[in-house]
Amino acid sequence: MNKAVTLGELKQSGYQTRSVKDEMRTNLIKKLRNGERLFQGILGYEESVIPQLINAVLSKHNLIFLGTRGQAKSRIIRQLTELLDEEIPIIAGSEINDNPFAPLSAFGRAQIELHGDETKIDWVKRDSRFVEKLATPDVTIADIIGDVDPIKAAKGGHLLSDELTIHFGLLPRANRGIFAINELPDLAGKIQVGLFNIMQEGDVQIKGYPIRLPLDVMLVFSANPEDYTARGKIITPLKDRIGAEIATHYPKHISLGTEITKQEAWINREGFSVEVPDFIAETIEQIAFEARDDQRIDKRSGVSQRFPITALESAISNAERRALITNEPEIVPRISDIYAALPSMTGKMELEYEGEQIGATRLAKDLIKRAAGVTFEGFFLGIDFAPTINWFDEGNKLLLSETASAEECVMLLEFVPDLIESTLTPLEFERENHAKLVSACEFVLEGLYAQNKISRNEDGGFEAVTKAKRDRRGMIYEDFTDIEGYN
Repeated sequence: MNKAVTLGELKQSGYQTRSVKDEMRTNLIKKLRNGERLFQGILGYEESVIPQLINAVLSKHNLIFLGTRGQAKSRIIRQLTELLDEEIPIIAGSEINDNPFAPLSAFGRAQIELHGDETKIDWVKRDSRFVEKLATPDVTIADIIGDVDPIKAAKGGHLLSDELTIHFGLLPRANRGIFAINELPDLAGKIQVGLFNIMQEGDVQIKGYPIRLPLDVMLVFSANPEDYTARGKIITPLKDRIGAEIATHYPKHISLGTEITKQEAWINREGFSVEVPDFIAETIEQIAFEARDDQRIDKRSGVSQRFPITALESAISNAERRALITNEPEIVPRISDIYAALPSMTGKMELEYEGEQIGATRLAKDLIKRAAGVTFEGFFLGIDFAPTINWFDEGNKLLLSETASAEECVMLLEFVPDLIESTLTPLEFERENHAKLVSACEFVLEGLYAQNKISRNEDGGFEAVTKAKRDRRGMIYEDFTDIEGYN
């Protein structure tokens, strides 16, 4: 079908324009009736966020997502464009996507007056109808709404009060589309006032000149819940004009978090076979869960889902480095690779005072130990490792270098009584899979360390735990004795 190129052809085609919220509502209804899956790649929100979002769109409400960092707010906002038509007609050359049947701008009205049915028509695709802005304190009214452009005035011979001299900001340019502002409370108060004037009355003043701009726009915001309160920086009239507040959240279960992390992380490496054992993936995810519950980490900032994603990528990369050194074809991460991923964790935690005193690196090591302990109990509950523990108590030590090949590590592990046999008991893989065997045995040793049945030194070696430490629980007590105030 040929698309109309003039207003006359558009009229003859019988094309009917709709408001952007009607358009999104109609397309959403069609998708729901057809049983289409909404918001691809968004996991864990099927029973919480997505139903609320659907209700907001069906109600034709402007909305805001409230949540801490790393909760897929921006990804959901960007996928809202899938509810728009594939393309819509505008007056050719219009800066604000003027509706050919009801133009808003002086330029659009002038084109219709001058050319009538011969007015040229352009077609705008859905992705071009999405405008996004990160709110910062230095954003101005000119950025969002617009400003007088003296160059336009001089070139066109217009008075500065003429509407044709306006350089439109981001919001008018999002007309007939979606306008998104991330971190809304960071906008200055006067910008927020300009926003709710547009939302409610459809008018604005630019350089003192009142201009009617009844924009057709879907407004979507995001914010941290801590800022979106009476104590925060959001003005009440704007808050009152937002139709729906949708709270996002982190994964509620380890299995879901692991699924999200595996979906988002860069796992496949060219030239290698990569296998991430379940106990390694779950340990990495458990670290994030432990961090979100830890009182030494700022709850207001949150611990992003990017934390386990980057930790898994770094652990795989450390295992890849080992494979390159040892010339092995398979990449299987170990617990030592998770410790090597500390640089990917420390920068993603905002610490409270007590956490600052301890330091991000020591705190991250504590989280790894606790996470390994929780995961270990899930995989090896009821398995007796007494012969292994006794071997260490006799004064034996074991160091599995992070750059040692799987074959070398297996030779060392065979000296530890019952370790390999007890490790394989609940796991479903063959002893001949040396890379995975080493990963599993090292995980068991880390689990025994987490239970304070053996000790782990700074070099990553395992040895007997002293009687004084055996009665204690948690790395924070046994490893921080050299810090002032923890003696």
